[in-house]
Amino acid sequence: MPNLLLELRSEEIPARMQRKAAGDLKKLVTDALVEAGLSYEGAREYWTPRRLALDIHGLTARSADVREERKGPRTDANEKAIEGFLRGAGLSSVSEAQVISDPKKGDFYVAVISKPGRAAEEIVAEVMPGIIRDFPWPKSMRWGTASSRPGALRWVRPLQSIICTFGPEHEETVVIPFEIDGITASNVTYGHRFHAPEPITVRRFDDYAASLEKAKVILDAERRKDIILHDARDIAFANGLELVEDEGLLEEVSGLVEWPQVLMGSFEEDYLSIPSEIIRLTIKTNQKCFVTRKQGEETLSNRFILVSNIQAHDGGKEIVHGNGKVVRARLSDALHFWKRDQGDLPDLETLNASAARFGLDLQKPLDQRMAKLDALDVTFHAKLGTQGARVARIRALAGELAKITGADTALTDRAAVLAKADLRTEAVGEFPELQGLMGRKYAGLQGENASVAAAIEDHYKPQGPSDRVPADRVAITVALADKLDTLIGFWAIGEKPTGSKDPFALRRAALGVVRILLERNVRLPLLKLMSQTSLLAKTSGDAVFAFAADPAETFFDLLSFFHDRLKVYLRDQGARHDLIDAVLTSDADDLLMVARRVEALTAFITSEDGKNLLAGTKRATQLLAAEEKKGTVIADAVSPALLKLDAEKELFAAISGASKEAADAVAGEDFRSAMAALSKLRGPVDRFFEDVLVNDEDAAIRANRLALLRLIRQATGTVADFSKISG
Repeated sequence: MPNLLLELRSEEIPARMQRKAAGDLKKLVTDALVEAGLSYEGAREYWTPRRLALDIHGLTARSADVREERKGPRTDANEKAIEGFLRGAGLSSVSEAQVISDPKKGDFYVAVISKPGRAAEEIVAEVMPGIIRDFPWPKSMRWGTASSRPGALRWVRPLQSIICTFGPEHEETVVIPFEIDGITASNVTYGHRFHAPEPITVRRFDDYAASLEKAKVILDAERRKDIILHDARDIAFANGLELVEDEGLLEEVSGLVEWPQVLMGSFEEDYLSIPSEIIRLTIKTNQKCFVTRKQGEETLSNRFILVSNIQAHDGGKEIVHGNGKVVRARLSDALHFWKRDQGDLPDLETLNASAARFGLDLQKPLDQRMAKLDALDVTFHAKLGTQGARVARIRALAGELAKITGADTALTDRAAVLAKADLRTEAVGEFPELQGLMGRKYAGLQGENASVAAAIEDHYKPQGPSDRVPADRVAITVALADKLDTLIGFWAIGEKPTGSKDPFALRRAALGVVRILLERNVRLPLLKLMSQTSLLAKTSGDAVFAFAADPAETFFDLLSFFHDRLKVYLRDQGARHDLIDAVLTSDADDLLMVARRVEALTAFITSEDGKNLLAGTKRATQLLAAEEKKGTVIADAVSPALLKLDAEKELFAAISGASKEAADAVAGEDFRSAMAALSKLRGPVDRFFEDVLVNDEDAAIRANRLALLRLIRQATGTVADFSKISG
């Protein structure tokens, strides 16, 4: 079967756009071909800094003939109905329609529409201009003289040539020469812009990829990544070092080169006095280079790995020299930031009021930065006040949380006050992703307690499902305070996530709270804490919590948001969704206890006793619900005097004992023991349904037995709503 080769070659495509653009090209083309009636065996996309390519193999040579019968109105229908039918079927008169007789419905018109199949070349030529013209680039541009015309082609960078060839695997291919804005598709491409700028004529994908490689272009991005990674490892190892790997940087660099050449540069060892995180970010951000370290050690070396797109005649000496000059200049700036952040600010006399407000020591550099953050009234959010006001809220909330987490109150207060101070450091100003981490380093330099320093870094964590969770109690406390303040504040002003939009990362903050509570075994009454937070803010004169809705309603809505994150987390841990729903009530605000109930219920419901009790309980619940719906009289309480059969007497006694035992266990938060207590009901419930007819002719006995079923529901309801459990 024939294959289709497409290439769209342009000036350099930004690395961050390449992978998605190639995927978009594949989807748009294959969807259009399938919609036009073609089929294919497989398709694969490729990309380099200067081209998107698509190899579709096993494409049918033409679409199938289509015959469609479209039923119309009766022959005696009104004229407008018949005209509408003819128009929709593409017929000029009723003489072109067939008349079909139906013994029951009479005679009616039928249009037989035949569409002959079309050649694949015709379909490709038809769909490609629209795909190119409407391609979903995040940013695009017009260029040249044609750019002044209405409807001129827009592309990420000037589009230079198009390849479109079609044909069998072992025979001659043809060019499908569609045209767009003066560029006509052909079978000619170009290799590396410096090493092989001459035109290359191709037929199909195999010789296209091979010809490009001869012309110093490696088409497969994954192969370029593999070459870069292994060459970088090898050159580092040869110099007694190891590569500090970075998947994001590797992806980016592979999108900057078509013919990767891995080289090693160096800088003066004096720069190693800068924290390794700053060195790494400086070299990565400014020069797209990798750093190295001594084998088996954490400290960085003064050697870096760069990737060039040119195979230089001098072995890359000039390229290494040029990159080294830039790296040294950037590191010089970084060293300047690092030293400046450890010195005094020039306007200390203006910071006394802020220092007094937060109990800061203006002899210490990090304290100065916090005072400056407050004094400048740096805005956190237009409706949520300044960073200084936010720190004050976090500080007050952390004080309350410390009573729950058992964190040292003085250390917690100090950590909360300094947590945001590094936002005013020059290092974080240059590299915002270092916030927290730089605060920890500066805190250590000025002699802060280790727990305080750790909390400054870790209060941002966890920043996702795979990020580590704070372990120190002070860090746990400040991290919870930070996230809860954010969530309560944004809920208060009505700025909640909608659909896929979450500009303030509130889902991540809520998941962070869930992970801290569950993974660090923290009991936290969320509803009570939300109310306390609101009161603390108002008491301190912070008027940001001007709730867009009733505060209680807002708190329950936020609790529901926590429940959604909890469900996602527990499902990711392997919990069944029905078991989560069975224990999660709308007012359950102790998320750790919810998780423990789910854990205990999971263990119980997978046991033999649990399975059988579930079946019996469901039978009891369904029967009871049916009778309640019919309005059948149910006794207010079970009367022992009306229990006639041994099976119902035994069940009543078993429920009485198991209910108390389960309730006591739940009160003691021993959910496994509660489940064990309920498991004793298995036998009595089974015997009850074997020996007892619930709907007895005697209305009083029937009402009493239904009340007994209600006791089963109430007893199991102490630990879970069994009606929500599937199976």
